[in-house]
Amino acid sequence: MCGIVGAIAERNVVEILLEGLKRLEYRGYDSAGVAIVDAGSQLKRVRKIGKVAELKNAIDADPIKGAIGIAHTRWATHGGVTEANAHPHFSTGRIAVVHNGIIENYQKLSYELKEAGYAYLSQTDTETIAHTIHQAMMTSHDLLSAVRESVKNFHGAYGTVVMDMESPDKLVVARSGSPLVIGLGIGENFIASDQMALLPVTRRFIFLEEGDVAEITRTSVKILDANGTQVERKIHESELEHDAGDKGGYRHYMLKEIYEQPAVVRNALQDRLSGDELTESAFDPAAEAILAKVRHVKIVACGTSFHAGLTAKYWLEQYAGVSCSVEIASEFRYRKSFVHPDSMLLTISQSGETADTLAALRLAKESGYLTSLTICNVAGSSLVRESDLAFMTRAGTEIGVASTKAFTTQLTALLLLTIKLGQLNGMPKEQQTEMLQALQSLPTKLEATLNLDKEISGLAEEFADKHHSLFLGRGDQYPIAMEGALKLKEISYIHAEAYASGELKHGPLALIDDEMPVIVVAPNNELLEKLKSNVEEVRARGGVMYVFADKDAQFQSDDTMRVIDVPHVDEIIAPIIYTIPLQLLSYYVAIIKGTDVDQPRNLAKSVTVE
Repeated sequence: MCGIVGAIAERNVVEILLEGLKRLEYRGYDSAGVAIVDAGSQLKRVRKIGKVAELKNAIDADPIKGAIGIAHTRWATHGGVTEANAHPHFSTGRIAVVHNGIIENYQKLSYELKEAGYAYLSQTDTETIAHTIHQAMMTSHDLLSAVRESVKNFHGAYGTVVMDMESPDKLVVARSGSPLVIGLGIGENFIASDQMALLPVTRRFIFLEEGDVAEITRTSVKILDANGTQVERKIHESELEHDAGDKGGYRHYMLKEIYEQPAVVRNALQDRLSGDELTESAFDPAAEAILAKVRHVKIVACGTSFHAGLTAKYWLEQYAGVSCSVEIASEFRYRKSFVHPDSMLLTISQSGETADTLAALRLAKESGYLTSLTICNVAGSSLVRESDLAFMTRAGTEIGVASTKAFTTQLTALLLLTIKLGQLNGMPKEQQTEMLQALQSLPTKLEATLNLDKEISGLAEEFADKHHSLFLGRGDQYPIAMEGALKLKEISYIHAEAYASGELKHGPLALIDDEMPVIVVAPNNELLEKLKSNVEEVRARGGVMYVFADKDAQFQSDDTMRVIDVPHVDEIIAPIIYTIPLQLLSYYVAIIKGTDVDQPRNLAKSVTVE
């Protein structure tokens, strides 16, 4: 959500800023802008509604140049999608600011600033940051000091970069609740909301901590912590790889990432499995000592990661013998909850920067949890740094806003955790072996399931005129049905709901008619016969069904039901396998609907505000 890039160098930084914004497009945005201080010490700005390409075209048509600059892609929170509301925002033509997050008390501050004579040109909370800092400059005469004084007035979340036309030798940044990373160069330095933006210019990064304020020049970085004490932060060498222009021959990033799933799952399992055993490196001895004490797992997550957590609840309780509860992070953080004895807080996030999940972790640290573990895809992210333990999913960069490979690798990681906790709680060796063998077969089974692509592409045409749909699943397939419904609504804009199949008769049957396609996930497990009864309930009421069924489940296609045979797999990995056809269905329906698959409207990849 929103992207920030800043740079200070001896060379023109405009191309660096634009390339950085392009590499952050996957986060979701609706407008973009750049501001620089030029060679004549004048503040220049270009802003455009729409894509970064439109901003670049405008700059190409009327070039701006400068050795210091800031840039931003905005995802609207306060004020509509207009050029006036796009970042960077100015104060009196001197101070320029870009900002991620929300200043919750901006209305009170803006009233005071207007009384002081400041004119507002936008509807944003961010303009309040610019005016507050400008006002502070009148007494401090130093940008770093002015920013430090100003942030004391802000309530809410912010990752902000500030530039002063009269001090063109420095950028000042502040972080509270919204991530910022400093990129270190030679005779030049950079700032961004995500290290991905800066990979073309550096591999050396400093991750700012909560409450940090920093001054960045071409040759130095000065960081003050929340107490105003100068501190040194660790320098990280990034091993990330990303080419924002490479779809690998696929039409969209989403399809590419769907097809990457066998490979990334292999990567997630690499050096963690050896034959029928978990390796010692899967969970280090220190982690095992803590995990051995865990008697309850509290999973907190949002969106797709929440669905992964719901699936893990079935696994943890059935196989590991550990009680588990799962909660949406935005609900957990705003209610008083009971902490079970010897309870572990488990957070799940692709980015590791999800605002509500991060806030939940910080709350848990004060609530008496035994330990905290995060399952995450981004090393160096806030969740990874602030959790006691971290288990990396190794999915690689995911560009499509609708998560695919991040979800399946989260499930893979959760299954590995289930096996480890089961071992520590006396799981029979035979069951451990069976589960590990199933995991070993997972990449191959995923490859086989991807062969359904052509068949699913064909049936997607039947959704061209549909506006509503229903997804059904039982047991650990219920969260998979929820994830399937989320994918369909995210990228095709078809209203979709998911229900546990047994709940049909408690209300949803009222929705069934021939205009409401019903999508069913039906592995060959102990709940199959119950599920078949639910299918008959839909059939009796004139429903049209699409059943993704184990090829041995003995479903037959007819006028009311289209059966898609899914390869037979072990029950334990079935939730991961059945995710694939639902992803493909959503993708091909979106293609038919003509939507923006990789960047669906109103959505962002990394949700760093409440």
